[in-house]
Amino acid sequence: MKEFEISVYNLSNKEHSYGFDVKDAFFERFENSLVEKGDLKIDLTLQKTEAMMTLWFHIEGTIQLICDRSLQDFDYPVNMDERLIFKYGDEYLELSDDMFQIPAGTQLLDLSHHIYEYLMLAVPMKKIHPDLMEDEDDEDEDEEFYLVYADEEEPDDNPDDDSSEEPSTDPRWDMLKKLKEQKGNSKQ
Repeated sequence: MKEFEISVYNLSNKEHSYGFDVKDAFFERFENSLVEKGDLKIDLTLQKTEAMMTLWFHIEGTIQLICDRSLQDFDYPVNMDERLIFKYGDEYLELSDDMFQIPAGTQLLDLSHHIYEYLMLAVPMKKIHPDLMEDEDDEDEDEEFYLVYADEEEPDDNPDDDSSEEPSTDPRWDMLKKLKEQKGNSKQ
C-alpha cells in the first residue's frame, strides 16, 4: 500500500516523523480480517542510524468489532505504542517479532502489514459490546463460579440446631437431573 510506504534509502541519519490515517479501505485489503472498519491515527517516529532503523508507533482511534453475544457492531477504542527495528544485513530475515534484517540497499519500507498485525493483536479474545459489559458484574460471576464448583461444604451457622435437614446435593447434579426429567417427559 503506497500510503504506508516510506522511502528510506536517501533518509539522513536522524529522527524523522510521519503520520498515517487508517480508514475502512485499509482493512478491505486484507482477506478474512477480524476488523472491517476503523478510524485510527498513527504517529510514527523513525530513528535512522548507519546500522539500523528504529520505528516507534503510536496508534490511537477506534476499530469496529462485532459483539460475540449480541452480534451488534460497536466501536472498540485503541491506544497503543509499538516499536519495530530494522537492522541492515545481506538479506531479508525475521530475527524476532519486532526485529527484522533488511538488505542495505532497501529503497522502501511497506509498514501496512506491521500496522495490520498490531491492530489485530489489539482485538480482544472476547468481543463484548460495552452496553452488555455494564449489565454484568464480574464479582457476581466469580461468586457463581465459586458456589457452583466449590468442593468444600459451607460451615453450619448454628451448631446447636438439631433440626433434621435434607442433605444438600451438588447443584450440577440437580441441573442434570432436571434435564434428564425434561428429556423423559418430552418423549412421552
